[in-house]
Amino acid sequence: MSGTLSSLNSALSALRYQRVAIETASANVANVGVEGFTRRRVTAETLGAPSVPAMWSRYTGPDGGVRTSGVERLADPLMEARSRTEHAKLAYLETRTTALTRLESGIGEPGDSGVSAALSDFRDTWDDLANDPSSIAARGQVIAAAAALADSFAAQAANIDNEEATQRLTATGLVGEVNTIAVELSETNRAINAGRLDGTDTSSLHDTRDRLAKQLTTITGGTATERSDGGLDITVGGVKLVDGMQAGSLAIASGITPDGDADGLPVSYEITLGGSTSAHTSSLSGELGATTELLNTTLPGYADHLNTVVRDFADAVNAAHVAGHDLDGGTGNPFFTYDPADPASTLTVAVTDRQVAASDVAGSLDGGVADRLAASGTAELAYQQLVSGRGTEVASAKRLTATQQLLTTQVDTAKEQLSGVNLDEEMVDMVAAQRAYEAAARVMSTVDTVLDTLINRTGLVR
Repeated sequence: MSGTLSSLNSALSALRYQRVAIETASANVANVGVEGFTRRRVTAETLGAPSVPAMWSRYTGPDGGVRTSGVERLADPLMEARSRTEHAKLAYLETRTTALTRLESGIGEPGDSGVSAALSDFRDTWDDLANDPSSIAARGQVIAAAAALADSFAAQAANIDNEEATQRLTATGLVGEVNTIAVELSETNRAINAGRLDGTDTSSLHDTRDRLAKQLTTITGGTATERSDGGLDITVGGVKLVDGMQAGSLAIASGITPDGDADGLPVSYEITLGGSTSAHTSSLSGELGATTELLNTTLPGYADHLNTVVRDFADAVNAAHVAGHDLDGGTGNPFFTYDPADPASTLTVAVTDRQVAASDVAGSLDGGVADRLAASGTAELAYQQLVSGRGTEVASAKRLTATQQLLTTQVDTAKEQLSGVNLDEEMVDMVAAQRAYEAAARVMSTVDTVLDTLINRTGLVR
């Protein structure tokens, strides 16, 4: 539009644009500190001459006016992807560290109630018996110390079993959470696509999309890929879990029964999407990856090592005991019995106090066997190596977690500098929009005065 009235139209477009700018700044301020909110900025374009020239005339008016071309989210896709990756690594390390620390606390070493103390008491009772092989009380102390030692080993095994049960429940809960979030993300992708076609602002939907994708990748360690329609696809270990507006289902394929018990197999997963089921063969990361590694590798490895210590200890005691003679001169019997499949949980004293074989020679109370059993320290060394190895692993996990926490914080800080709300910047933008709004209103008042002069005052005869 050219002519005097075009100035009114230009002022009107400025008023509209600056109003949107003020509303956007106000929304940014209102959402300061809200997790997942990304700062918005209004983008504009100048209204100029017609883009298609007329055949018999030309546009002689000036360029003028402005219109809102959209509301831009100040987000960097590469920074978002980096943030998701680092948070998945941190979740993996934190989950692992928490479980290992809890397991270490259950070991109770060093302390007066752990296996080391029970082993020391067991050796001391044999030493007391060697000093007085005829003492029924000393033999009773040997039996009592052996029973206490067996209970200590059983407590260690129960601690591992309890941790495995906790991790199985955790894995089951995480799988359910993944499926719920996957459905929400697919619905958000659908809403983004519909909003894009309708031409409406989808900034809030994109915030929701990024938040859900971060939750999914934090749990599974998966990757998110942006689609041309604005949605996000989620791939877990090379298998798609969310494909646009379609959500897949993650399920436990083996290792955990529906009741949360172990089925004797390693924990594995499968993803069903679009009627087809794909086995998840790649390693997971995130919370679920740490839980899976604990169930498949870490906890069974510690249980196997503990069982080896118990088996070797019991076999060594039995070998020395059967070579000796008891209080009545009979040949010694195996001192301990256990289930070969689970020695730590089933270790049991198999003799009575009179059957304790302390002597080398039948009919002689020399205490030679008791001396050897009191002096042996092979089991103590093996157990110390087990505990030291576990302690080193826990310390390493804590160091890695602290390092990853620093890296994640750095990435989040860089992301916040771009996407976070800065109240000083918003205040400046709001004041600038306010002043521009006032200037546009002044232009409209000026044009109104000019038109009043032209219409009502020009040509008057006095």
